[in-house]
Amino acid sequence: MADEEKKKKEKKVLTTVQRRKLSPRKRERQNEKRNARNRARKEDLKVKTKAFTAAVASGNAGEADKALKAVVKKLDRVKFKSTVHKNTAARKRSRLTKKLNALKAAKK
Repeated sequence: MADEEKKKKEKKVLTTVQRRKLSPRKRERQNEKRNARNRARKEDLKVKTKAFTAAVASGNAGEADKALKAVVKKLDRVKFKSTVHKNTAARKRSRLTKKLNALKAAKK
């Protein structure tokens, strides 16, 4: 938190064109907001994925199934918002589903 406040207070070195134009400053503000939004989305995705992995490791198929649904829902949303490429989302979804299917097959 303190680092973010320091960043905001620091004056950025602008080129001569940027001093005269407002659009580069606006673009910088937009990029900061988007970057923060994307980081938050990816972090939430990591948390949900870790919960799924923990459920698989514990051998609880029911809990893992619920966790997979949450991960897939988040992956689809993140994919739609273009935070993660659609093929990356599909690959992750496939790998997680394989883990769940292997767990269910081992239980039988």
